[in-house]
Amino acid sequence: MVGQVFRITRDTRQTKTHAKGRTRRTQVIYGLTSPPPERIAPKQLLARVRCHWHIENRLHWVRDVTYHEDRSTTRCPRTPQVMAALRNTAINLIRLAGYTNIASANRTFAAKPDRALPLIGSQWEK
Repeated sequence: MVGQVFRITRDTRQTKTHAKGRTRRTQVIYGLTSPPPERIAPKQLLARVRCHWHIENRLHWVRDVTYHEDRSTTRCPRTPQVMAALRNTAINLIRLAGYTNIASANRTFAAKPDRALPLIGSQWEK
């Protein structure tokens, strides 16, 4: 049962150096939610939408872009779930270590694997 229909208008500005000038874009999204207005106020609804996109941008986008999860061709029934759990673990360990750029951290660890070992609790002797 639909409790509310909502519309969110987003105005964004692209500031990347490869863009020709600074371009503005307006995006309108519509959504449905089951709680009626008496149970969830517009500000609370907006907070929930923002929280959803925060998770999407911090985790799912990284998994898709950095780890190419959408290109995975694994076919065993449980393998995609296991790989997603391993990717989530890696992302969280990298963030707990203070890195903000996951792709850059991965390159660092690929070049110097001994730097990654403390993240999993291993001490490596040279």
